[in-house]
Amino acid sequence: MTRHDRSRTSRPHGAVTDLAARLRELDGAGYGAYKQLAGPWTGDGFDLDVRAVQSDPFAPPSRLRVTVPAAEARLPAALHDGPVRARALGGHLVRVLRRELEGTPLRVDAGGQEVLHRSAIRVDPDGTVTVELAVSLPGRGRRIAGRAAAEVLGRDLPRAVDAALRGDRLDTAAATALVETVEDACALRDALPGRGLVAFVADGAVLPRASGVDDHPLPDGVPFAAPAALRVTLDTPNRGPVTGMGVPEGVTVIAGGGYHGKSTLLRALESGVYDHVPGDGRELVVTRTDAVSVRAEDERCVHRVDVHAFVTDLPSRRATDDFSTASASGSTSQAAATIEALEAGAGVLLIDEDTAATNVMIRDDRMRALVPAEPLVPFVDRVRPLHRGHGVSTVLVMGGSGDYLDRADTVLLLQDYAVSEVTARAREIAGHADETADTAFPPFARREFDPASVDPSVRGRRKVTARGRGRLTFGGDDVDLSAVAQLVDPSQTTGVGLALAALELSGVPLARALDRLEDELDRHGTAAITRGSLADVAAPRRHEVAAALNRLRPARVTQLHRNGQS
Repeated sequence: MTRHDRSRTSRPHGAVTDLAARLRELDGAGYGAYKQLAGPWTGDGFDLDVRAVQSDPFAPPSRLRVTVPAAEARLPAALHDGPVRARALGGHLVRVLRRELEGTPLRVDAGGQEVLHRSAIRVDPDGTVTVELAVSLPGRGRRIAGRAAAEVLGRDLPRAVDAALRGDRLDTAAATALVETVEDACALRDALPGRGLVAFVADGAVLPRASGVDDHPLPDGVPFAAPAALRVTLDTPNRGPVTGMGVPEGVTVIAGGGYHGKSTLLRALESGVYDHVPGDGRELVVTRTDAVSVRAEDERCVHRVDVHAFVTDLPSRRATDDFSTASASGSTSQAAATIEALEAGAGVLLIDEDTAATNVMIRDDRMRALVPAEPLVPFVDRVRPLHRGHGVSTVLVMGGSGDYLDRADTVLLLQDYAVSEVTARAREIAGHADETADTAFPPFARREFDPASVDPSVRGRRKVTARGRGRLTFGGDDVDLSAVAQLVDPSQTTGVGLALAALELSGVPLARALDRLEDELDRHGTAAITRGSLADVAAPRRHEVAAALNRLRPARVTQLHRNGQS
């Protein structure tokens, strides 16, 4: 590998300095001498840019960018024709590269079962491939292990690039399978609104996961079979017609005994906002992209949320149409999370009784008679007007109370992971719907945030770091995202933090700022939010960005917009 000649306007060639030889020369030098490597180099058919060099062996890894020009990559044009296929092909290539780098100090962010838009890989329209890698440069104490480093950058890296990123080495069948699977999933998802559906689960899907910490399919998982009443067929560009269960708009209740698969189905619908790799079991399970999981979350902060749809009067006479707290209860946190999801543009709410606050979900007749002054309006009284007045559908797991049966448009029964449609039987059991179900869902205020209160800088430097999937360091604050169920990847959590830092909040309601962010991500991908950051990033949804803002304790709401006023 040779040093890039900056004076050339074409792709560089010819020896300036041999990288491997230079590393061997540095063997035994102080670790800081590694900084001499920073900058561009060229290899056999690819360019390398050493973007950042760690200051010592214990610092974050060094960062590399590898670019394989289209003429060298020679990837089949059909596999990256359009942004969906290019993302999917990148998902295949980066997974192969990860496998090729096993056993070396080089790392690439390839993710898990979801095929997300990642900063780690980009396939351009012309077929140029760019990958971002990390490497812990080897040392002996605080001295350079130059010979080992020469093996890593002079042998391991070129070998892996050659094996993973060139068309003549491509496993075309595997690449095509992933590309077509993602394209078909996107087609299914795009078809949902026109068919009056919020989700689709293909026949043969395997929904149970191997374990709580292993997202691969359960080896002996029961294949999904759609009940006849909800069976629909949707067209895909590659598989052709696909048959499965369509989950209709409106209110859908998933009932059944414990351990029979209710929550498993809901988890699959939560994950259905993302595309999955072939063999995941959920690759043809899709949900509208505006579906948001809502949970109770004790002790979270709430910033001036209009919760009066669910909390009418408090004994302290505190206003509920402008409600704040540093430590919410389960009920108030879920009420706030519901309004926050609607404010951010949710069109589908996903709720599981296991993670919900009982007193904001249901209130039976006996308790209404005993405690007439209860300030909480349960969700059961709001779920139908929420759909009728705002077009927002709800899918909820409810195995311990029948109160939702007379509110439901569709009732599913899970038994031994088999699904049946039992709406007529549920209505027969429930009798007539309560009139409270037909009251209007109250309008709620939209919020405007102070941009200065959403500041990730610490001593003049931006600090945004994911601590796993469920925790984010944003400036000087620790943001707990463990209850944000649709975050699936630490790199996505990093993306949430960077998107939050890039959010243009000045003078506009939050929803409008999220619109702008979403537009920038659609047009520019992760580059819209990285802004010089070398961290591995997966593009976030607007809903998780809003969730992080709502849990950022220093965030300050400056204005409430009521009755549609902007």
